[in-house]
Amino acid sequence: MPSKDYKSFTKTLKKVYSAPSLKACQSAFESFKQQWTAYPGAIDVWARNFSHVEQLYDYGSAIRKIMYTTNAVESIHSSFRKVTKKGAFPKENALLKVLFLRVQELENKWEGGHIQNWAMVMNQLLVHDRLKDRVLKYLE
Repeated sequence: MPSKDYKSFTKTLKKVYSAPSLKACQSAFESFKQQWTAYPGAIDVWARNFSHVEQLYDYGSAIRKIMYTTNAVESIHSSFRKVTKKGAFPKENALLKVLFLRVQELENKWEGGHIQNWAMVMNQLLVHDRLKDRVLKYLE
Protein backbone atom coordinates (compact mmCIF):
# COMPACT_ATOMS: atom_id res chain seq x y z
CA MET A 1 0.00 0.00 0.00
CA PRO A 2 1.41 3.40 -0.91
CA SER A 3 2.21 5.60 2.06
CA LYS A 4 -0.10 8.31 0.69
CA ASP A 5 -3.11 6.07 1.44
CA TYR A 6 -1.93 4.67 4.76
CA LYS A 7 -3.45 7.30 7.09
CA SER A 8 -6.79 7.30 5.33
CA PHE A 9 -6.84 3.49 5.21
CA THR A 10 -6.13 3.11 8.93
CA LYS A 11 -8.64 5.84 9.81
CA THR A 12 -11.35 3.94 7.93
CA LEU A 13 -10.26 0.68 9.55
CA LYS A 14 -10.43 2.21 13.03
CA LYS A 15 -14.15 2.81 12.43
CA VAL A 16 -14.48 -0.97 12.08
CA TYR A 17 -12.82 -2.11 15.29
CA SER A 18 -13.98 0.84 17.41
CA ALA A 19 -17.65 0.67 16.37
CA PRO A 20 -20.11 0.82 19.28
CA SER A 21 -21.85 -2.47 18.44
CA LEU A 22 -21.33 -5.62 16.43
CA LYS A 23 -23.92 -4.53 13.88
CA ALA A 24 -22.18 -1.15 13.46
CA CYS A 25 -18.85 -2.97 13.17
CA GLN A 26 -20.15 -5.21 10.40
CA SER A 27 -21.62 -2.22 8.59
CA ALA A 28 -18.35 -0.29 8.89
CA PHE A 29 -16.48 -3.32 7.57
CA GLU A 30 -18.73 -3.47 4.49
CA SER A 31 -18.06 0.23 3.86
CA PHE A 32 -14.35 -0.37 4.38
CA LYS A 33 -14.33 -3.19 1.80
CA GLN A 34 -16.16 -1.03 -0.76
CA GLN A 35 -13.91 1.98 -0.20
CA TRP A 36 -10.61 0.09 -0.45
CA THR A 37 -11.19 -2.29 -3.38
CA ALA A 38 -7.87 -1.09 -4.79
CA TYR A 39 -6.14 -3.17 -2.09
CA PRO A 40 -7.71 -6.64 -2.31
CA GLY A 41 -4.86 -8.27 -0.36
CA ALA A 42 -5.43 -6.07 2.67
CA ILE A 43 -9.18 -6.59 2.50
CA ASP A 44 -8.74 -10.35 2.20
CA VAL A 45 -6.60 -10.51 5.35
CA TRP A 46 -9.30 -8.70 7.31
CA ALA A 47 -12.13 -10.72 5.75
CA ARG A 48 -10.45 -14.03 6.58
CA ASN A 49 -9.86 -12.97 10.18
CA PHE A 50 -13.01 -10.95 10.78
CA SER A 51 -14.38 -13.54 13.21
CA HIS A 52 -11.62 -12.47 15.61
CA VAL A 53 -12.80 -8.87 15.41
CA GLU A 54 -16.37 -9.99 16.02
CA GLN A 55 -15.26 -11.76 19.22
CA LEU A 56 -14.31 -8.38 20.69
CA TYR A 57 -18.02 -7.61 20.88
CA ASP A 58 -18.48 -10.38 23.46
CA TYR A 59 -17.07 -7.79 25.87
CA GLY A 60 -18.14 -4.32 26.95
CA SER A 61 -16.90 -1.15 25.30
CA ALA A 62 -14.42 -0.34 28.09
CA ILE A 63 -12.74 -3.73 27.73
CA ARG A 64 -12.69 -3.49 23.92
CA LYS A 65 -10.95 -0.14 24.11
CA ILE A 66 -8.20 -1.61 26.27
CA MET A 67 -7.84 -4.59 23.94
CA TYR A 68 -7.26 -2.53 20.83
CA THR A 69 -5.29 0.34 22.32
CA THR A 70 -2.88 -1.22 24.79
CA ASN A 71 -1.13 -4.09 23.12
CA ALA A 72 1.89 -3.86 25.40
CA VAL A 73 3.94 -6.44 23.53
CA GLU A 74 3.55 -4.66 20.19
CA SER A 75 4.33 -1.36 21.89
CA ILE A 76 7.60 -2.77 23.24
CA HIS A 77 8.52 -4.26 19.87
CA SER A 78 7.85 -0.95 18.17
CA SER A 79 9.99 0.83 20.71
CA PHE A 80 12.82 -1.66 20.19
CA ARG A 81 12.63 -1.18 16.41
CA LYS A 82 12.95 2.60 16.87
CA VAL A 83 16.15 2.35 18.89
CA THR A 84 17.78 -0.33 16.75
CA LYS A 85 17.02 0.78 13.19
CA LYS A 86 19.57 3.59 13.02
CA GLY A 87 22.80 1.71 13.27
CA ALA A 88 24.91 -1.36 13.13
CA PHE A 89 26.10 -2.89 16.35
CA PRO A 90 29.73 -4.02 16.44
CA LYS A 91 29.06 -6.68 19.06
CA GLU A 92 26.03 -8.44 20.49
CA ASN A 93 26.59 -6.75 23.85
CA ALA A 94 26.21 -3.33 22.24
CA LEU A 95 22.73 -4.27 21.02
CA LEU A 96 21.81 -5.81 24.38
CA LYS A 97 22.87 -2.61 26.19
CA VAL A 98 20.69 -0.46 23.92
CA LEU A 99 17.70 -2.74 24.47
CA PHE A 100 18.31 -2.86 28.23
CA LEU A 101 18.42 0.94 28.41
CA ARG A 102 15.21 1.15 26.40
CA VAL A 103 13.48 -1.28 28.78
CA GLN A 104 14.51 0.94 31.69
CA GLU A 105 13.12 4.02 29.91
CA LEU A 106 9.83 2.22 29.24
CA GLU A 107 9.61 1.06 32.83
CA ASN A 108 9.99 4.65 34.05
CA LYS A 109 7.48 5.88 31.48
CA TRP A 110 4.85 3.30 32.45
CA GLU A 111 5.39 3.48 36.20
CA GLY A 112 2.26 4.67 37.92
CA GLY A 113 0.24 4.28 34.74
CA HIS A 114 -3.44 3.63 35.02
CA ILE A 115 -6.26 2.33 32.90
CA GLN A 116 -8.98 4.78 32.02
CA ASN A 117 -12.41 3.86 33.43
CA TRP A 118 -10.90 1.04 35.50
CA ALA A 119 -14.03 0.57 37.64
CA MET A 120 -16.16 0.06 34.51
CA VAL A 121 -13.58 -2.31 33.02
CA MET A 122 -13.50 -4.33 36.24
CA ASN A 123 -17.30 -4.58 36.35
CA GLN A 124 -17.43 -5.70 32.73
CA LEU A 125 -14.76 -8.35 33.39
CA LEU A 126 -16.58 -9.67 36.44
CA VAL A 127 -19.81 -10.14 34.45
CA HIS A 128 -18.16 -12.84 32.29
CA ASP A 129 -18.24 -16.25 33.95
CA ARG A 130 -15.15 -17.37 32.00
CA LEU A 131 -13.12 -14.40 33.27
CA LYS A 132 -14.52 -13.82 36.73
CA ASP A 133 -12.35 -16.39 38.54
CA ARG A 134 -9.19 -15.17 36.81
CA VAL A 135 -9.92 -11.55 37.67
CA LEU A 136 -10.70 -12.35 41.30
CA LYS A 137 -7.47 -14.37 41.57
CA TYR A 138 -5.42 -11.27 40.76
CA LEU A 139 -7.34 -9.08 43.18
CA GLU A 140 -6.37 -11.17 46.19
